[in-house]
Amino acid sequence: QVQLVESGGGLVQPGGSLRLSCAASGSIFSIYTMAWYRQAPGKQRELVAVMSSGGMTNYVDSVKGRFTISRDNVKNMVYLQMNNLKPEDTAVYYCNADLTTNNNIRTDSWGPGTQVTVSS
Repeated sequence: QVQLVESGGGLVQPGGSLRLSCAASGSIFSIYTMAWYRQAPGKQRELVAVMSSGGMTNYVDSVKGRFTISRDNVKNMVYLQMNNLKPEDTAVYYCNADLTTNNNIRTDSWGPGTQVTVSS
């Protein structure tokens, strides 16, 4: 059993910052990519940022220069530093991990999500 739990969401004014955290726990053998997705009301879920186990990153164009993904491979955690937030960043943010369990099962795991609201 693998669990991902996000934290750090909330209400912030435009131009403000938030830092999201995600902890992966359970029967984990190895984690490959870790990523953040988001889903705004009435829209499809989109990939925001992804980081490989080797440290390579990729971002959706709309957040480049404002968001930074990082991870702690020892603690099985991933972070998303979000600066200069805009109202269009409002969404539920989900943590995702591509991993192998101790039972040698390759799986794609998701957290329950954390709400980020950017509003004055």
